[in-house]
Amino acid sequence: MLGKTTRAFFAFLSAMLLSGSAFSAAAAPQTIVFTNNQWDSQMFHNELAKFIVENAFEGYEVEFSTGSSTLNWQAMINGDVDLDIESWTDNVATYEDDVARKDIVPLGVLVPDSAQGFYVPRYMIEGDPARGIEPMTPDLKNVADLVRYADVFEDSEDPGRGRIYGAIPGWMIDEVLYKKYEYYGLNEGYNYFRVGSEAVLFASLAGAYNLGEPWVGYCYEPTWVTGKLDVVLLGDAPYDPKLYREGACEIPKQALRIVCGGHFPEKAPGLLDFFKKYRTGSALVSEALARLEETKESHAATVVWFLKAHDAVLDEWLTPERAKKVRDALNGR
Repeated sequence: MLGKTTRAFFAFLSAMLLSGSAFSAAAAPQTIVFTNNQWDSQMFHNELAKFIVENAFEGYEVEFSTGSSTLNWQAMINGDVDLDIESWTDNVATYEDDVARKDIVPLGVLVPDSAQGFYVPRYMIEGDPARGIEPMTPDLKNVADLVRYADVFEDSEDPGRGRIYGAIPGWMIDEVLYKKYEYYGLNEGYNYFRVGSEAVLFASLAGAYNLGEPWVGYCYEPTWVTGKLDVVLLGDAPYDPKLYREGACEIPKQALRIVCGGHFPEKAPGLLDFFKKYRTGSALVSEALARLEETKESHAATVVWFLKAHDAVLDEWLTPERAKKVRDALNGR
């Protein structure tokens, strides 16, 4: 049998071990998970918010959930993902119901002035005398007009048919665009061509643009291509919420939001004020993405440049004490 002294020693040792474990657990940072739906502007915003959360606040680390917007949305509802930064909520058919059920909580408006749809280079309509380019589709104004120009936008892999570049598979807008393609009868003369990533989509546009060749397809704002290239959003019938999902009208301009899962306000209440104030805009983001494309730097490196070039945003988003912490973290970078 153990003596009283020995038992007391083991009791003391156990208490110390337990308190040490509790202290370690308390000191461990809390992980916040952002959606990464794999488009450049969101990846830029993710890295920007990550830098601020991890440097201005204590006790947090940020991870990303890489996947389609559809799967990440459900993961946010399930509580496996916390925040969706640059959320295209008008593309989400269940958004209003999800908010009403408190499965999703809107926190703020990130970009108030976004647009998306089918675009063409301006020289397709107006020409470009400086480059010796004559107008190729001078009467092209609306999506419906594309029916007349399938021979101009010829699919090099399927001669005799045109090519329209669609959105990325898994993006919610892709369903609307494909219905639009069918609604206007474009499926009779065009192939709806899906590429595997935003990078490939934008490379196809930039490649055609640099050569002055025809191109028509999906694009959105803000992006580096809309910041650098002169492209035109094709018109459509006036927006009607009853027709939108059928592809029978224009895609409305929308505010890109920061939304979170219903669990997040309780999980990280100290971060809510920042995310409610966090706001950029198409012009600032297009500028950052254009630099990203030109320098080929990482999104994280572009964030450091952005925060130094636009230092004043820190005072809009953070308290003076937290803004100073971010500026201190930027020193020497």
